[in-house]
Amino acid sequence: MKINGAGIICKMLERQGIHTVPGIPGGTVLPLYDALRESSIEHILVRHEQGAGFIAQGMARATGRAAVCIGTSGPGATNLITAIADAKLDSIPLVVITGQVPQSMIGTDAFQEVDMFGLTLPITKHSFLVRSPEELLEVIPRAFKIAESGRPGPVCIDVPKDVQVREIEVAEWPAPWTPRPTKVCPPKRIAQLAEMIQSAKRPVLYIGGGVIAANASELVQELAHRIDAPAACSLMGLGAFPANDPLYLGMLGMHGARHTNFILDEADLLIAIGARFGDRATGKVAEFCKHASIIHIDIDASEIDKIKKTNLSVTADAGQALRQLLPMLEAQSRPDWAHRVEAIKLQHPVHQTASVDPLHPLNLLKTISEMLPPDTIITTDVGQHQMWTAMHYPFQKPRTLQTSGGLGTMGFGMPAAIGAALTNPDQRVVCISGDGSILMNIQELATLAELNLDVTVIIFNNEHLGLVRQQQELFYGERYHASKFHACPDFAAIAEGFGVKGYDLGRTENPVAMLHEALSGSGPRLVNAPIHTHANVLPMVPPGAANREMLEEKEAAKA
Repeated sequence: MKINGAGIICKMLERQGIHTVPGIPGGTVLPLYDALRESSIEHILVRHEQGAGFIAQGMARATGRAAVCIGTSGPGATNLITAIADAKLDSIPLVVITGQVPQSMIGTDAFQEVDMFGLTLPITKHSFLVRSPEELLEVIPRAFKIAESGRPGPVCIDVPKDVQVREIEVAEWPAPWTPRPTKVCPPKRIAQLAEMIQSAKRPVLYIGGGVIAANASELVQELAHRIDAPAACSLMGLGAFPANDPLYLGMLGMHGARHTNFILDEADLLIAIGARFGDRATGKVAEFCKHASIIHIDIDASEIDKIKKTNLSVTADAGQALRQLLPMLEAQSRPDWAHRVEAIKLQHPVHQTASVDPLHPLNLLKTISEMLPPDTIITTDVGQHQMWTAMHYPFQKPRTLQTSGGLGTMGFGMPAAIGAALTNPDQRVVCISGDGSILMNIQELATLAELNLDVTVIIFNNEHLGLVRQQQELFYGERYHASKFHACPDFAAIAEGFGVKGYDLGRTENPVAMLHEALSGSGPRLVNAPIHTHANVLPMVPPGAANREMLEEKEAAKA
């Protein structure tokens, strides 16, 4: 059959199982949009390309499979860059397709020309500049293979307009990429892991996002109970271990529970699985688990010994490694370690507020969690609300938290919630945001309204860039600058203007009842929740300090 490059892209995406693609058209990508008219793929017209990137991330994070977004050349392509970098740092599989000026015009500073291939090389697993329609037959399945295999991540395909337009004869379609079984780990190395684990007296599991990517959450929980070891999660690992499990310690690191960091400090063996020893998790690296031997299981060989020297490591898919490891481990009981862990928990209980104010952030989160089923997908933006959610929301299942971890991107939450809802129409989706973050991509309220999705956006509104203000309070002698918003929008009214039902908990005598109404209704909703300006996220590890040097309420007052 005779078909042009744009038609090849659509056909190949269909064969990869892509059903939905967010994006915005423009001159250099119009041939692809013309082909999409005849395609079975549903196009989501977003209001900003960054929104398209994060909607695609929401789909990918919810399913574990690569999602696709589209942008035109020049500003359309550069608007995608933040979402691409975010996916790279959080290991999210994306295939990003951008239009490019015709090849004859590349290098001439043509209208809306930008070197997307060069710009994305440092923030993708791979970038392609396609030179012919024939290349597309190879490049597209290869892009999905790269995005989904090994450590997942984003791939960019830049397609000049002339490549999209030119027709070729396609006699046979290449097979789509499908995931392959993971490689078996060396049995000798797995046996060494088992021996090291069985001989430990005070083991702790350190669970990262790689466990979720490998669909290995149940295996990790089985491991913890088999060896009677408590488990802590990184921000990206939340949901991989149920919060109601008696062995669960919560999140470790900068805003982890105080007892979690102290327990890790006393461990004699740290078993890190699918975690990269990020600075927000380790604090001062030299002091992190300095009494412990370290086992590291990670699919990315470049992460092994990159930050923390290990005693034994396995470069492997977490699920495959655990499936081989578990039969080698005898069930163990470590009563002395269990008693010590409980003693540390009692000595350093999780901080709770004495306030009865329903709009105190911790009370608000408690109320939200009690109103929602355990499979609710929570997305967050970045800031205090993100850390309160990570610390106090009781995640029970993998892929129920979507948050920007490595890049820390404000504006992530709402478009990610849209993507999650598109992929999981029968699940509740709630975005927890802040008044600073929501404004970064507030235009996607129009997309949300247009799609009429059951997504509730809750804004923790303190009229500040909360974490900036908190750090200025604690570490800059209360010298506040550029952290307060003096013009404070009426978010409920803005939502109504976009066609989204708006609620304001500050304008009712019964905010709990209003919140319940917002969370139990159908269709898109936005809730403004005014919280106290000076509420802080505590405990907190000061920059450059060891995790055991966390600040709490009384200590923070002295800082």
